[in-house]
Amino acid sequence: MTTDQEPETEVRLWTPQGFREDEWTHAESADALVGNGRFILPLQVFLDLDPQERELAKERLGVLLQPGDQLEAIAGLFDTLSLVALAFPAFTDGRSYSKAELLRSRHGFEGAVRAVGQVLVDQLPHMLRVGFSEFEISNPVLLKRLASGDVGGLPLHYQPAAKPAAAGGKYSWRRTPGA
Repeated sequence: MTTDQEPETEVRLWTPQGFREDEWTHAESADALVGNGRFILPLQVFLDLDPQERELAKERLGVLLQPGDQLEAIAGLFDTLSLVALAFPAFTDGRSYSKAELLRSRHGFEGAVRAVGQVLVDQLPHMLRVGFSEFEISNPVLLKRLASGDVGGLPLHYQPAAKPAAAGGKYSWRRTPGA
């Protein structure tokens, strides 16, 4: 017996503290707010909410920004959000890295910043550095690596980020001979 459907991919929520249950649900419309729970809404659905409705539901509201969405669209509304999810529809599209860094550095957003979509093994350490705090992981290699406690990454970095690198030697770019 064959089916035309692809097998459903496991998606798990990971934070720097490890895997945990996801209390957020992706919703396509504001109708979801009638029920209980916490909901991640697409940008336009979030913007179309009545301001009073946003204020009343602020602990239950998150917004999903696609790479082409403008961060400035929600700049004055951060106090009504608990979570900003940034989409990575393809591993080659890095615009959400910039949004995460701007959320933390320019806008001082202290809520959860979540990576959604194509989160791959080599990207995770960089995502942590620019301010992501949660990750929806579906990549089997990354799931296995994180389950074993291996986040990966390099200990020294040249570029500034939301989270500073550990202090290196006076000239961290120079190689030092082995003993």
